[in-house]
Amino acid sequence: MADTLTLFTSIGLSEQKAKETLKNEALSSALKDAIVQAQNVCGASGVDKGMGTLLYTMTSRLKDTKRLAFLSGSIAQSKICTELQLAAALDFVKSHPQDPINQKEFEEACGVGVVITPEQIEDAVEKVIKKHKEQLLKERYRFNMGLLMGEARAALKWADGKVIKNEVDMQVLHLLGPKTEADLEKKPKPQKAKVAENESKVKKEEVAVNGEAMKGEEKSLMEQLRGEALKFHKPGENYTTEGYVVTPNTMNLLKKHLEITGGQIRTRFPPEPNGILHIGHAKAINFNFGYAKANNGICFLRYDDTNPEKEEEKYFTAIKDMVEWLGYEPHAVTHASDNFQQLYDLAVDLIRRGHAYVCHQKGEELKGYNTPPSPWRDRPIEESLVLFERMKKGMFAEGEATLRMKMVMEDGKMDPVAYRIKYTPHHRTGDKWCIYPTYDYTHCLCDSIENITHSLCTKEFQARRSSYFWLCNALDVYCPVQWEYGRLNLTYTVVSKRKIIKLVETGVVRDWDDPRLFTLTALRRRGFPSEAINNFCARVGVTVSQTTTEPHLLESCVRDVLNETAARVMAVLEPLKVTITNLPENSKSDVRVPDFPANEARGSHTVPFTRTIFIEQNDFREVMEKGYKRLTPDQPVGLRHAGYVISVQKVIKDAQGKVVELEVTCCSSEAAEKPKAFIHWVSQPLVCEVRLYERLFLHKHPEDPSEVPGGFLNDINPNSLHTISSALVDTSVKRAKVFDKFQFERVGYFSLDPDSTSDKLVFNRTVTLKEDPGKI
Repeated sequence: MADTLTLFTSIGLSEQKAKETLKNEALSSALKDAIVQAQNVCGASGVDKGMGTLLYTMTSRLKDTKRLAFLSGSIAQSKICTELQLAAALDFVKSHPQDPINQKEFEEACGVGVVITPEQIEDAVEKVIKKHKEQLLKERYRFNMGLLMGEARAALKWADGKVIKNEVDMQVLHLLGPKTEADLEKKPKPQKAKVAENESKVKKEEVAVNGEAMKGEEKSLMEQLRGEALKFHKPGENYTTEGYVVTPNTMNLLKKHLEITGGQIRTRFPPEPNGILHIGHAKAINFNFGYAKANNGICFLRYDDTNPEKEEEKYFTAIKDMVEWLGYEPHAVTHASDNFQQLYDLAVDLIRRGHAYVCHQKGEELKGYNTPPSPWRDRPIEESLVLFERMKKGMFAEGEATLRMKMVMEDGKMDPVAYRIKYTPHHRTGDKWCIYPTYDYTHCLCDSIENITHSLCTKEFQARRSSYFWLCNALDVYCPVQWEYGRLNLTYTVVSKRKIIKLVETGVVRDWDDPRLFTLTALRRRGFPSEAINNFCARVGVTVSQTTTEPHLLESCVRDVLNETAARVMAVLEPLKVTITNLPENSKSDVRVPDFPANEARGSHTVPFTRTIFIEQNDFREVMEKGYKRLTPDQPVGLRHAGYVISVQKVIKDAQGKVVELEVTCCSSEAAEKPKAFIHWVSQPLVCEVRLYERLFLHKHPEDPSEVPGGFLNDINPNSLHTISSALVDTSVKRAKVFDKFQFERVGYFSLDPDSTSDKLVFNRTVTLKEDPGKI
């Protein structure tokens, strides 16, 4: 240890830095080897501080240690002399994983032997300053000097940055002279121009279609996913990804892969068909389909149907429906079961190669991470081949035998199961198979079979990345690259399939599409537009870290879309009868109501106006209160769109003293003094049912025992659903179709529910209006 410490300090590392390096076993071993290699070239005393810094930087950044000797020699021979050259060298060896390295190409790529003279630097800087001279004289020292540096460096790639900076500083000083007091003053911040109110409305967040359009200042999902934005590898350049394992056959397999795909990006969305998709899956759908779409690629919808016990036809159908509802069309719909024979053949090959064995440990023994080693791990290959064939033929009971892979996963789990026995008929293959592959075995091989370029998974699958690479390489098949991103979670909800089933079974919710849940079918039923969900995914962004978000952020995206797309109608949830006594008994006229008051050119509908109308109960108060602006015995109110102002003449009550009817008179709003408020109303309306939803759970994290000790079933909000069976809505909605969306003026956004019949419409409240619903 002391010798190594001395070795490290001999190349210019401080004692503290040397000690820190020794704590990292892999780094210290690589650095020691690099120093020894360099000393073999230029002698023990020939490694100076400059060379030592390059050796340290190289070893700390180099992923493929087989290139250590080559790069150490290049540094020792003074071929690589600067940080810029070293960066180019590291990029070169990363993009050329196979031996032998072409020395000539390497030296050209790294600027070996290129000499930049002071005269060249002077000329290059002079040209750049001449180009920007007018702006420099105008802005003086407030000019962005980094621009001059950048352009000069671009012209002289291998020049020393410090020398260029000194030359820029000197020539700028010569042109402008020393800094004056005015130059030293802080640059005033430009004032933001006020935007006219109607202009700001136009600039408001646009509706997204497939995540394409978002708020002007925010990046759309497509922009986040397009081109170099994510720093993903290019098709066929899988080997440039950190951790990717290069075998002697890798480049040949990648060549064949490119011949099949033509260099096109291929992704897949691989749900298990044993439940309904939820809001977290919306991010996965947008990411997988969106990344392919943004880069002119294709995306497969692949059902991971390897567990016949839990799969049902309704889940297959619902998953495809939700993908299409969000605006995406799969290039092809595939199934893991399409490949059952090929997967079985590959498993036989894996055994033959000595990488898998048949094991008889019980399922209970295999659970967890500290599992006892299998006593069958070293059984003869021929024996495992015979036993695996017997497993296939149904000669073992369930749990009596499994096929396990000889590898250790990143999380420490040893020898994961590849095949298990299940005597359950499969949804698609019937009784043909009684052995089924696991996710750890199936996933990467189906990706390989479909020539997927980017296997996008949520962060919890990071622990399986090394096993993903291992299995493809163990079988010598094309190996895609797995990339991980953060899950999307919402507070005040549960999305676990098991827990949703519990909510359904206990009668807390009606089914998977109950509008209080955050499954995609539930959100659609509640009236959430697919565009709003895509916008929400774009707003959350493509992050590596896990995201936990409040529901109100999603609801905000919903309002933004519905404000532009939901036609306005009038509806009264808690009706109060109003008789206009100064109109004749049979009086009836048509009132035109614009579908979008802010833009009447988008259309309108007519509603009847008669002697009897209905208003909201809370739009009348018998006793005037401070700040109340609506109808009272002493305060008239306007009727929206009708052109009338009404004034109370008589308040009629029932035996219990409850107000049941108002008698009023009306006059033209043009003749009357302008009222303090205008209220909505209906006349000759349709009777409908309205369902008002609140959060299903009382606490933010219903699954957290520290927050909800009794479990999520004890955290149900008793007021999560309020049903109004006799609400009134204007007749313009009578031809509405299921999922049609409306804004009930001054009430909220509503969507027509599938429970609707020709006799009675049912509306779900999607979200409230932006205004505080409690405002008086």
